[in-house]
Amino acid sequence: MNEPLQPVQALRLRADDREPHADRVIVETPVALLYNGESFAVMMATPESLEDFALGFALSEGVVGDASEFRLVDIVRHEGGIALHAAIPQARFDALAERRRGMEGRSGCGLCGVESLQAALRPVPHVASPVRVDVATIRAALDALAAQQPLNALSGGVHAAGFAHAGGLLVREDVGRHNALDKLVGAMSHAAIAPDAGFVVITSRASYEIVHKAATAGIGVVVAISAPTDLAIRTAEAAGVTLAAFARGDSLNLYSHPARIAAAG
Repeated sequence: MNEPLQPVQALRLRADDREPHADRVIVETPVALLYNGESFAVMMATPESLEDFALGFALSEGVVGDASEFRLVDIVRHEGGIALHAAIPQARFDALAERRRGMEGRSGCGLCGVESLQAALRPVPHVASPVRVDVATIRAALDALAAQQPLNALSGGVHAAGFAHAGGLLVREDVGRHNALDKLVGAMSHAAIAPDAGFVVITSRASYEIVHKAATAGIGVVVAISAPTDLAIRTAEAAGVTLAAFARGDSLNLYSHPARIAAAG
């Protein structure tokens, strides 16, 4: 499956009437991430922006320290899914054995299948971001995010992550919220956009994995439209990440490091 949307037939029921309905749904397919020929993770993802996903996953998971250590060798499409083959330095490859994941990833869970509880809660780096932003700027970014989701507009149920910076808003979509953020991190690296040049807005709840990935990528402010989890808040506090959630209308809740957010522009 190579396209992000798939046509399907459904029945639309209205009161006592039912009629055929041509619909389009978002594609969810297994995407394997392999380093130096060895499988590291399999995530359920949307087959779009795969170059961004491959690099962004490696950066946000700490597989590599920066983009110079990563090379996407091949994208192999099979009947049952897609394999992303990448090359990384041997020292990085050896380090994976310390926290090797057998992740059978699902769209709702970035931690499914970890081999141990210790591997699930990895140390989080500290982010010393100089970013300062006001609520009006956040509101504008969320409005722009809502307008820049073509896959969601056609199918519904697709998550998006955007990075707001002086040059505008960079957006990536995926069936999984973690995948959308990975794709965004990869797209930022490909576009040479520094993680301390702005802030992230996401269409989902703020989970531990979202905060951990953002911190690992060096992003200092995460704004979610839905609720945070307790572990996400504790992780954000430890990482020096400003976590805002319930960002709707002109209000939001700040849960960690609030000094980066001003009430008005």
